[in-house]
Amino acid sequence: MANSTTAAKRHRQNIKRRTRNRMVKSELRTNTRRFLELVKSQAAEDARKQYVTVAGLLDRAVSKGVLNKNTASRKKHRLYKVLTGTEKQ
Repeated sequence: MANSTTAAKRHRQNIKRRTRNRMVKSELRTNTRRFLELVKSQAAEDARKQYVTVAGLLDRAVSKGVLNKNTASRKKHRLYKVLTGTEKQ
């Protein structure tokens, strides 16, 4: 239990932020998994659309403060390399 009102408020804020962060990260992982499955199934057009979705989710996570911008950039680049690797085949 918190000893002061400010500590109690901080605890409430942390709970809200943690649940939001978990939801955003979960949605990111789900959509990334869908993207990788589409790449694996050689559905290039659907994979490209899913990549755009995942990139948007990463950018949104950065704007909400869930991810660092460099982390999102690194993840987008790695996913893009996977996407272009399938299109060349």
